[in-house]
Amino acid sequence: MSKGFIPAAKPIVGDDERAAVDAVLLSGMLAQGAEVASFETEFSDVLLDGRAAVAVNSGTSGLHLGLLAAGVGPGDEVIVPSFTFAATANSVALTGATPVFADIELDHYCLDILHVESLITERTKGIMPVHLYGHPANIIAFRALADQHSIGLFEDAAQAHGAGMDGRKVGTFGDFAMFSLYPTKNMTSGEGGMVSTGDATIERNLRLLRNQGMERQYENELVGFNSRMTNLHAAIGRVQLTKVMGWTAQRKANAAFLDTNLTGVRTPVVAQGAEHVYHQYTVRVDGGAAARDKLASALKEDYQIGSGVYYPIPNHRLPSFMREEDLPNTEIAAQEVLSLPVHPSLDQEDLERIVEAVNALTTAGA
Repeated sequence: MSKGFIPAAKPIVGDDERAAVDAVLLSGMLAQGAEVASFETEFSDVLLDGRAAVAVNSGTSGLHLGLLAAGVGPGDEVIVPSFTFAATANSVALTGATPVFADIELDHYCLDILHVESLITERTKGIMPVHLYGHPANIIAFRALADQHSIGLFEDAAQAHGAGMDGRKVGTFGDFAMFSLYPTKNMTSGEGGMVSTGDATIERNLRLLRNQGMERQYENELVGFNSRMTNLHAAIGRVQLTKVMGWTAQRKANAAFLDTNLTGVRTPVVAQGAEHVYHQYTVRVDGGAAARDKLASALKEDYQIGSGVYYPIPNHRLPSFMREEDLPNTEIAAQEVLSLPVHPSLDQEDLERIVEAVNALTTAGA
């Protein structure tokens, strides 16, 4: 990749994935079936320490169905970060409940537990931390806070396959957790999501809700959805699952190289006891959005290096919500964050080029 454009993210799909899809096509069993069931079991074994996993057709569906399965609905409130992808708040709103936006802490860009605690009311049904960029939220403390107030804890682990805290994997702390399998995630099924839970009632509700509310054909117990994963997508996911830990090790090595060699930007901070899987390697650029955007533009135009801003508009200021909120750290992050490539496709020359470019541009006041 060294001589050409370095994208900010790059799905890795090869002959193994193509062969798995071909096998499903030849079988004629394309819809949800044995491949999906095997993918659920294997995902549980590799990433969830044996906790149940339920496959769905997207990460957003996973959050939506997880909330419904946990009993969230009209009149309820769920506390969420504003600094995240809109699917987090959207999933709450789609249940008829109200997303309540909390601020983040600036070291790891995850929910600030003190602000969250101040927002808990008699209507609060749960808290939904996001393990943003692959860094775990303060999930042990959030579990304790949820238990103290007898409310739910729902993990948005869309970007955090294999991340952990104090030796325990994310996705095993909450009443449920959702992992996205979108093409640019650390592993993909082409499109899809996986929901984990240790609660038998939530698990059964999830399986009903994804399949039109029925366990037996035509015996619909709930008003449900068609949110099933296909065998085609599961086949891709099963292959990717055999590779994701190796890819994660490469992401960590790439991130360590950038940590050591970048100057002129604020590199990521990893909390004590945290396992960061670097879905995004996110730095902060002093000088606000103008300086950040100028750096991103120069990286692309002068050095052929892609980057991304995740996320330039906090959820509370999106047209879909338009709330007046006092979230100072969220506003700072939205103005300063820039994600640089660390995906496993990079070679040493690519990494050196990224370092050279960022250091030169920030020294020159890009």
